[in-house]
Amino acid sequence: MATVKLLTDADAEAIPAVKAVFDDIRTTRKNDFINNFWRALANDPPNLKRVWESLKSVMAVEGALDPLTREMIYIAVSTANSCQYCIQSHTAAARARGMTDAQHGELLAVIGLAAQTNHLAIAMQVPADPEFDVK
Repeated sequence: MATVKLLTDADAEAIPAVKAVFDDIRTTRKNDFINNFWRALANDPPNLKRVWESLKSVMAVEGALDPLTREMIYIAVSTANSCQYCIQSHTAAARARGMTDAQHGELLAVIGLAAQTNHLAIAMQVPADPEFDVK
């Protein structure tokens, strides 16, 4: 259960700053769906705008990483941060961008392996090798 109200479209219509962000989300994503994350964040319109602008500047622009790779990284980080909402949201986004079952399986294997080896390295306090330093 959410700890804040999830603003409806009617609520958003009554708050120009929220309506503007919701309209931009719809335009950017080319669909009418506003997910619950944005509806919850809309309780704080300046924060809604800041977070949306930040997300858009990373996830919705051309760059060296293709959109599917960005979504898969988001899944991995969300898993490391134990964010169930973001895991589900970005898995759906990755699938919409063409992630196959085989890619998802390999991604989960990498996430699981990284979690295991990260915990072992942390527990053993292994120092980084000098060869890994950027030269």
